[in-house]
Amino acid sequence: MSTSTSTSTSTGTFTLLLFASASTFAGDLETLTLPAPTTLRGVFRELERRFPGMTRRILRSSAVTVNLEYVDVDVEADEASSGGNRGKGAGGGETGGGHGDGGEQERMRVKGEGKAVGEGAGEGGGEGLDLLIRPGDEVGIIPPVSSG
Repeated sequence: MSTSTSTSTSTGTFTLLLFASASTFAGDLETLTLPAPTTLRGVFRELERRFPGMTRRILRSSAVTVNLEYVDVDVEADEASSGGNRGKGAGGGETGGGHGDGGEQERMRVKGEGKAVGEGAGEGGGEGLDLLIRPGDEVGIIPPVSSG
C-alpha cells in the first residue's frame, strides 16, 4: 500500500485511487494526490506521462468514478481524434475556475445510461473526458477484474 503525494501551487488537489492492475502498473501505488482543477483528459495524460503505456494497457478498458459516481469516458475515441497524441501532462490549458456551488451533482453522468444525475447536469462542468475535476474530488480508476 504505497502512497505518492505531489505538492502543487495551484488552487488545490484531488485524490486519484488506482485499483487492481492500474495500481500494479503504477508500481503498486494505490493513491496519488494531484493538482486541481483539471479534467479527466488531463488526469489520463498525466498518468500516461508518469507511467508510459498506461493508456493502452489499462485506461482504455477501465471504469472511472468521480466522487463514487461512474462517468462515461471513451479513451479510444479521444485517441483517434487527437491522433494518439499523449503524454502532454495534466496542464495543457485544461484547468478551470469560477465555478459555483452544486459540485458533483451538477456535472455527473451515469455510465452507460447517458442521463444526468441531479438538476443542471453538464452546465459548465463538462462530461466524459472534459469533466472538470475540482479540489477535494476523488477519482477512481477501476480496471476490469478477471475471475479464474
